[in-house]
Amino acid sequence: MSRLAYYRVSTTDQSIDAQRHAMGGGFDREFKDEGVSGGVPAAARPGFASLLSFIREGDTLHVYAVDRLGRDALDVQATVRELLRRGVAVEVHGLGRIAQGVGELILAVLAQVADMERARILERTAAGRDKARASLAETGRTHKGKVSLGRPQQADPAAVRAWRTENGASIAATAAHWGLSSATVKRYCAAG
Repeated sequence: MSRLAYYRVSTTDQSIDAQRHAMGGGFDREFKDEGVSGGVPAAARPGFASLLSFIREGDTLHVYAVDRLGRDALDVQATVRELLRRGVAVEVHGLGRIAQGVGELILAVLAQVADMERARILERTAAGRDKARASLAETGRTHKGKVSLGRPQQADPAAVRAWRTENGASIAATAAHWGLSSATVKRYCAAG
């Protein structure tokens, strides 16, 4: 009977350290997915797939939050049901052990709340983008004073195109000269 932990963060600039610290450690084995979106079903994530092939009846799986277990309420419920069917105990930090019956009902409610919050975040993000676009069109600056949406350009696309043409340079050579990625050079060249 092993105590196993699973951690997931959505982007590569995030760290699982906060989840690991909050859960206290002392696990026999840890599995993680870093830079894997919550939109990916649990079983399709490399770290979680490894966990599923390793975990055995009698083991206890510890996770920081319900939303670490799936992409939406249905995926979370299916994942937990499969683990319970296999004889695995599931412990959610701050919530406790999920058991069949009432525990599954509580899990279903929490998973739905997580789904609602995810939807609200998407709505707020979209509203912010819409406001920025409207302000940019009206004033030439976003509502936060930026001159464009997204990240600022790393170089002037016209200058990159002109340099590439004048020098007969390849995408790779142009990228190296300007300190850009090949994808950025391709995008700049396609724009002209």
